[in-house]
Amino acid sequence: MIRPVLADDAFLDDVAAARRDEPGALHVWWLGQSGFMVAWAARVLVLDPYLSDSLTAKYAGTERPHVRMTERVVDPARLDFVDVVTSSHNHTDHLDAETLVRLLAASPAARLVAPEANRAFVAERLGIDPSGPIGVDDGVTVALDPFALTGVPAAHEEVERDEAGRCRFMGYVIRCGPWALYHAGDTVRYRGMAERLRPFAVDLALLPINGADPARGVAGNLDGPEAARLARDVGAGLAVPCHYEMFEFNTAPPDAFVAEAERLGQPHAVLRAGQRLTLGP
Repeated sequence: MIRPVLADDAFLDDVAAARRDEPGALHVWWLGQSGFMVAWAARVLVLDPYLSDSLTAKYAGTERPHVRMTERVVDPARLDFVDVVTSSHNHTDHLDAETLVRLLAASPAARLVAPEANRAFVAERLGIDPSGPIGVDDGVTVALDPFALTGVPAAHEEVERDEAGRCRFMGYVIRCGPWALYHAGDTVRYRGMAERLRPFAVDLALLPINGADPARGVAGNLDGPEAARLARDVGAGLAVPCHYEMFEFNTAPPDAFVAEAERLGQPHAVLRAGQRLTLGP
């Protein structure tokens, strides 16, 4: 099993040091799958965390066993310093009750952001008041100082909307100080996607690369070359791949992403679970 660069006490010590010693820099840690922790101005945002073995237990003995490839970075019950946490859609690796219930208990003042179309489902899964989650939709911005999150449609594998026309799958553009991050959630590329994102002047794009193999029996995502090309077309200052090395049946190595990014001249960085990326100040 893959061991994180930093885990448990070492990971928490690194987060504390970054917040204390470099509050003017932007710090990003990969938590595995599509989960990231972001620290800016000593405040903390957590994107789509999956920090449990709930899917391994759920699918044990089935045709799609979710055999974990990477050890957990940290127990969510120890994340008692989180200000904002997101879910991009309702799939369990992006809306995990075992992770979020423990995280929100540790950080009871944290605000939970999710697509407005999914807000009632989120509340039911987590056993919380439906008024608790903050709903976001296409083009809607929520300001949660010092973070501002804007909803961008995601297509997993198409742009799906509820009966009220609200997106069920979202990406988020996050502004914090001078920085703009794009967390794609789960998505393939759709018509007009790059044009929609380009005006945000994205500094850091966090993009899935596990691809869309129908044999896996799950909804697909960008593959590595597609992610690199999207980053280039968006004008991203830096692209980081994600959504791989979590489950044996649904992963892809980052090599093709790296090769295409290098061919295109697209700046990129490949993180290991538990590793920190620092930008600025």
